[in-house]
Amino acid sequence: MRVLLIDDDARLAQLLDDNLKPQGVALVHAGGGQAGLAALAGGGFDAVLLDVMMPGLDGLSVLRTLRDAGHRVPVIMLTARGDEADRVVGLELGADD
Repeated sequence: MRVLLIDDDARLAQLLDDNLKPQGVALVHAGGGQAGLAALAGGGFDAVLLDVMMPGLDGLSVLRTLRDAGHRVPVIMLTARGDEADRVVGLELGADD
């Protein structure tokens, strides 16, 4: 399984890679929204882990662009925000969880 992590936190990326690799998951890290969209253009991902709060192109904008382009890869949003409204916006834009 190949999973794309779009997140500006390199320490989190390393932590996820360390924990997912033994489970047979190949984690590809994109350090921001633009890099994530570029990686997604190549395809081949089974899922996307997407940070909501990133400098530049944030996660909700990435998700909107992804869905508008017709990509249906499952997307799980990562966020420190706890507001129900934030979760609803992500789900309405096409996040899977």
